[in-house]
Amino acid sequence: MLSTVFEQFVEESPISVMARVLMERIFMPERLDQIFEAHATIQYQQDLLFSSQVDLMSLVVCGIHKSVHAAYRAKAIEKIVSTTALYNKLSGIELSVSQALLRETASDLMYLVQAMGGEQADLLPGYKLKFVDGTCLAATDHRLDAIRAYAAKALPGKAIAILDQSSKLVTDIFLVEDGHAQERASFDQILYVVKPKEVWCGDRNFCTANFLYTIILKGAFFVIRQHGSLGFKELSELEYSGETETGKVFEQKIEISYEREIIQLRRVVVKLNVATRDNEWEIAIFTNLPSSDASAVEVAELYRNRWKIETLFQTVTENFHGEIQTLAYPKAALFSFSMALVAYNILATLRGALGSIHGVNKIEVGLSDFYLVDEIQGIYRGMMIAIPPPQWEVFSTYSLGQIAELLQQLAAGVNLKRFLKATRGKKKKREPLIVDRNHRHVSTARLLEAHQKINLEVSYNRKHIFINCLLHITSLTRWLFSMSTIYQI
Repeated sequence: MLSTVFEQFVEESPISVMARVLMERIFMPERLDQIFEAHATIQYQQDLLFSSQVDLMSLVVCGIHKSVHAAYRAKAIEKIVSTTALYNKLSGIELSVSQALLRETASDLMYLVQAMGGEQADLLPGYKLKFVDGTCLAATDHRLDAIRAYAAKALPGKAIAILDQSSKLVTDIFLVEDGHAQERASFDQILYVVKPKEVWCGDRNFCTANFLYTIILKGAFFVIRQHGSLGFKELSELEYSGETETGKVFEQKIEISYEREIIQLRRVVVKLNVATRDNEWEIAIFTNLPSSDASAVEVAELYRNRWKIETLFQTVTENFHGEIQTLAYPKAALFSFSMALVAYNILATLRGALGSIHGVNKIEVGLSDFYLVDEIQGIYRGMMIAIPPPQWEVFSTYSLGQIAELLQQLAAGVNLKRFLKATRGKKKKREPLIVDRNHRHVSTARLLEAHQKINLEVSYNRKHIFINCLLHITSLTRWLFSMSTIYQI
């Protein structure tokens, strides 16, 4: 039986309760420690368990606590190790463990989204669409002796994420410690997870003959932007195929060669109405999708949806604290980023639960991630004081089916108006800034006073012009009336 205090939080902030229920079920200590034991090869567990590190870092990346040290102090009663031991543990978490953490938790969350019916419709029926993209982690503080003497930014590593289109979950991640390494060094790992009937969508960095050929061998498909270094032979001229919102679409047949193998592909070209930020007026896309299943226009639309994975990185950066400047060791930085993606997956599952009750398209278009995260961050600490952790442990015993039913019950009580996106008007063109090297600062009050005087003068002049026009119109009307009377018009 739930307590009265619990019921109050369910009524006032069901989103926060949903988030905590998911965290309790997904971050079960026994399960997390099993993941560590299965994938760690060098590290071992002693006083500080991997589950405790995940518990602590989840509070940091979700913004509940501002730093690792602040989270440690808040949970110091539960810890029997020093902060030095904690940071040493974090700096040694192996990449395989971080990757497995995201992969295993995503599998459970995928089951929940599917069980609730919170998936989006497939953009290409009959195919599973996967978006792949890489990101470079933000520079860290120069806290290590090896980098302290350098003024240049210290990059802790890179990550390549795979986003499932229908569930909007990050299903896998590939981590690289070298901040200057090429994404192509991880291609073998990515290709290992490719499955038949999947469509892989990526930018030009993934356009290599080996990558495309291996996807074909696995019975899968791709929609990948052409890289200038990959040569091809034209088999036909470009033919007009239609239009999208961004421009006119053309298509031609081409072939590329790889290890004496000839591969015939479709090349879709979009001639843009507006140039890209790199001042490009044309985008070329390679695909092996059959034209009977996807026209050239549909291929162009599939590639245009690639922005969803870029939005994912933006959401993680703006709403979660995944790139922690104080974690300078690459393994620690990549672990925190992986945790941020797990937090994003929890948020995507919440959206899936809301979509299953209120409509998937309605949630996708109108709901703001910022307001959802802000609600959870604002309520969480107080909720955990009012409802201590032991009272949440019951949810770790729930099956995934029971969790899905509970999430839908809670989703029905969410007031969506509190989390709608703020609409704004069209951006106004800004005038060039006034630069005065003799005055490096200005008085806001004086500028406001001057601006108000200008507005009053403009308003007075407009009013004066309007009155004069009105008088002229009145005089003209009287003259016309008098003339009509004289000449009896």
